[in-house]
Amino acid sequence: MENAKIFRPGYAIEYDYFPPVQLEYTLESRIVKNLFLAGQINGTTGYEEAAAQGLMAGINASMNVQEKEPFILKRSEAYIGVLIDDLITKGVDEPYRMFTSRAEYRILLRQDNADLRLTERSQKIGLASSERLERVQKKIAAIEEITQFVRESSVNPELVNPFLESMDTAPIRQKAKIESLLLRPQVSMQGLIETIPYLKEYLEQNQFLDSEILEETEILLKYENYISKEEEIASKLARFEDIRLSDDFDYQSLTSLSFEAREKLGKQKPATIGQASRISGVSPSDVAVLLVYLNR
Repeated sequence: MENAKIFRPGYAIEYDYFPPVQLEYTLESRIVKNLFLAGQINGTTGYEEAAAQGLMAGINASMNVQEKEPFILKRSEAYIGVLIDDLITKGVDEPYRMFTSRAEYRILLRQDNADLRLTERSQKIGLASSERLERVQKKIAAIEEITQFVRESSVNPELVNPFLESMDTAPIRQKAKIESLLLRPQVSMQGLIETIPYLKEYLEQNQFLDSEILEETEILLKYENYISKEEEIASKLARFEDIRLSDDFDYQSLTSLSFEAREKLGKQKPATIGQASRISGVSPSDVAVLLVYLNR
């Protein structure tokens, strides 16, 4: 790029861009090898979306030079994964913005668990320090210990009922596990800590009175069933991401595919069945045809 010249600034409401369907998941151009594109040039807005792409393109350009495995985030791992997958499978007809509504795994992609989701992966490629990973590992261990404690420990009605009644929720008639009380919408972890002396004592002794740890524990306990269900769905769909499609796959020869699917698949050349299933115009029946063909 040493001979590049700027004729006029490119920041404006309207600007030229390269169709992002021409990109790999690494943000490397399929047309020009070793050229990585990020930001508004890919048809996004120039804010967080551009910053996220800059990070990923930079990481993968570095990995490419070092001949290492590419760094790719899935839709179930990060909003960055949603953004990049949307760009390269759906394309854009106006500047793309990353809305939470675009993600199907919103229960998994929470801001409170970003460190739990991504720190280990970041440390493996040299971005996060070992000290940072160690802090996250200690946080995970603390969450697991607190979870076990509240699941095994019971509380007497006379101790907790005044608090429950003040929260406008039904009192208990016999001993109950602390976890069962925390599942109630009206009950918070902080409220139980202030009500149950031995819970507070346990947390203080183990230095677990950190607001981040307590918040994460409360979320994981309250929404455990919802989180597990979404993880199960993500796991089932993930198998489609492991079924590869070659760039020279002849979609036109599969007459069982709809005409639109043949046209879109031939043009965009998805890397996996999962990516193919998210292309506009490719129906579930088209995906089924591809799976049957590949199983042969």
